Amino acid sequence: MSIVSMTGFSRIQGHDGHVSWTWEARSVNSKGREVRCRLPTGFDTLEAMARERANGRFQRGNINIGLTLHRIQSASGYRINTDLLDRLVGLLPHLRTKVPNATPPTLDGLLAVRGIVEPIEEEDSEEARAALEKALLVDLDRAFEALAAMRAAEGANLKAVLDGLLDRIEDLRKASEGCAAAQPMAVRDRFLARLKDLMAGSPPLSEERLAQEIALLAGKADVREELDRLAAHVDQARGLLAGGGAVGRKLDFLCQEFNREANTLCSKSGDVELTRIGLDLKATIEQFREQVQNIE
Repeated sequence: MSIVSMTGFSRIQGHDGHVSWTWEARSVNSKGREVRCRLPTGFDTLEAMARERANGRFQRGNINIGLTLHRIQSASGYRINTDLLDRLVGLLPHLRTKVPNATPPTLDGLLAVRGIVEPIEEEDSEEARAALEKALLVDLDRAFEALAAMRAAEGANLKAVLDGLLDRIEDLRKASEGCAAAQPMAVRDRFLARLKDLMAGSPPLSEERLAQEIALLAGKADVREELDRLAAHVDQARGLLAGGGAVGRKLDFLCQEFNREANTLCSKSGDVELTRIGLDLKATIEQFREQVQNIE
């Protein structure tokens, strides 16, 4: 199983003898799962079934479903709106008093008035309506399949990006180890230099007290624990990506742990190079976190 993105789009078109339709399904990032439906008047009963299908297929994402319908009219499927025609004819005497030199209206002109000629919309029988809804749901499933395929393809691209960022995090962690190995000695040297300046002309501290102070500062500067936890987080992230499925929330939580270790590393750093690596590490972790927001 591979990881899946929350971003995708699909469009499926269908028709029968009298109706053509188009389903559109699109999804974007979301902390949870939210399904919105936009259906034509008279097809509200499909909404519950559309939501059920979406909830059964997708675990996260803001999913929007839209249906448009167009009825195909036959050549004889029209009628004259006699009520509107009678009202227009009844207005003619009044219009002649206003415009006495106007040309009398013709039948062609009256029939060209919008609303005089109307298409006949035949009501579907219960059997025809049931068959139409069944065909619509079949194509809705096809739209969801296409949407899921696009989300999966996007997920494969995201995995390659995330794997590369994890490689970068691991490289920076290894570079930090080299700087961290020399850090306790560097802290000791700085401490001794500062102590020498401060104690000029004063009795020196005992060797025991000096050793305690140096040990305290060295302990504060020791970042090996943070580096070990970073290594464990990298391994855990790789395992989640390899396992696939809906791992977005777990990776999002893991990003918080990555950030915690990187922040502690920078705060403990007493070396310019280690600080630079720590800042690069934080920037890479932020890039990783941004990409994780796209994963289901």
